[in-house]
Parts: sequence; C-alpha cells; structure tokens
Amino acid sequence: MVDTASRPQGIETDTWVPATWETFVALCNRPDFDKAWCYYDKGWMRIEMAPLGSLHGRENSVVSKVVSLFAALKMIRVVEFLSTSLRKPGEREAQPDIAFYLGQKFQLPSLNNQPIDIGVYGPPQLAVEIASTTLSDDLGRKRLLYERLGVQEYWVVNVATSEVTAFAVENGGSWEIRDSRVLSGLALSVVEEAMQRSQTEDDGALTRWLIQTFQK
Repeated sequence: MVDTASRPQGIETDTWVPATWETFVALCNRPDFDKAWCYYDKGWMRIEMAPLGSLHGRENSVVSKVVSLFAALKMIRVVEFLSTSLRKPGEREAQPDIAFYLGQKFQLPSLNNQPIDIGVYGPPQLAVEIASTTLSDDLGRKRLLYERLGVQEYWVVNVATSEVTAFAVENGGSWEIRDSRVLSGLALSVVEEAMQRSQTEDDGALTRWLIQTFQK
C-alpha cells in the first residue's frame, strides 16, 4: 500500500493502534474510509489510506496475470479476489491486495459487498501484499496476521526492487520459500522476471513470454 497525506481528522492511520473489534468495524464502514485498507489482530487495528500509484497498480496486475495464467495452463482451479476483506468475526481481519482460492476443495465465497467470512469459507490458499512504503509491516506484523488467519502461502512484493519474499505457512508459523507450494512448479524467480519485463514490455509481449515459459 502507499501512504498519503490526506487522512480523516482525528483518526491515526498507517500504523497499528489499540481498538476494540466494534470500533474497528464502525470505522471501516464509514464513508470516508471507503477506499481504505483495514487490518485487525488481537485488539489492534491498522487502517491504510490510498491513492495508489501506477507502479503499485502495474505490479499488482503482473502478479495477478502470472498466477492466473499459470493456474489456467496447469489446470488448477482458481478464483481471484482483489482488495477484498478476509474476516474472522470478532478476532481478525485482513485486506490483501490479491487473494487466491486454489485447488479442488474450496467453496466459492458468496458474491456480495460483505467481507469473506473465513469461518464459513476458509482462508485463501495464497495472499499477496504489494508493498511500497509498508514493506516492513508487510514482512512483520501482517505476516503474523496471515499466519493466524490460516493462509497456506503469503507473498510480499517489493515494488522498488521487483522482488518477491514468499512464505509457506503451516501450524501457526511460516518460513521463506523460493518455489511456490500451493502452485507446484512455479518458481518465484519467474514472478520477479515478469515484473522486471513489465517495466518495458506491454501485456501482450509479457503474456506470450509467460506462456512460453510455462509450457516448457
């Protein structure tokens, strides 16, 4: 996410602050927070304000393209959600830039304007944060949040360097990986090269390169 100087008055944003669940939900439902990213964990909330720059948007698009195309070519069932809240009511909430439900076992969440209740539908297999000024938090506090939410894999994309730091999550802990576990056969180096290519290539050229790479 990208911080901005424009913030609602009286609310401390872009940092973790103590709050009850009820306060957090009330704030996230306010009209002046309709473009905010909202996180909650163990009595602490973080509300991040946008707008987002073209670099963030481009890298978001590239990561989405890589995962969706790889899944399609490898016949992996996939459903993608952009900037959608994942909620464990009363306890935790996260709003990753991209979330992917993968595989044959997941139930498609209801399509409405409410957060996805992971108590009903389960967490996504893969959550992705596109990091600009929030890199340290994405690698730290949010990593713990996604561990507690139960995602199987978590990626942090550093837009400044086109690098992906990925973690496998299991039994409440995580460790760094360089090959995806939820997308078997996908090396994180391919994601990074795609981001580097996207700085000079259009989407058509990038897609053709990805298809050739994945079909080898």
